[in-house]
Amino acid sequence: MEIADYIPLVKRKLSESSIVNSFAIVDERILFDRGYFRARVLLTNGDFLEIAEAFTSINRRIVTISYRYQWMDASKQKLRKRWDNVEHFPDLPNFPDHVHVGDELNVQPGESRNILQIITVIEREIEIL
Repeated sequence: MEIADYIPLVKRKLSESSIVNSFAIVDERILFDRGYFRARVLLTNGDFLEIAEAFTSINRRIVTISYRYQWMDASKQKLRKRWDNVEHFPDLPNFPDHVHVGDELNVQPGESRNILQIITVIEREIEIL
């Protein structure tokens, strides 16, 4: 897949997801061999999600370079989860990928996911709630 093909897929996923009430694109860029997408998403249960991903294409496959997906409750005061790959927990397995669960200090190993994958993860988690 080419870089220019990925952002339309992300927009379609956001538009078609059963958990997305609305979304606002904050930034989207394609520059040479890299892309970036950031949006604020209001979920159907009232929760708030901010998504940001920098990506490239290697051998026609989209590869996530950096990401930050923050899922908050409706008040935007309580963290549900934040997935990111900022390099500040070097002792965790799968460094630098990690997830903050319920609290900034509750950090668990994570895995690199793109926006399409994280929306699917949250869809499954909301079904359980």
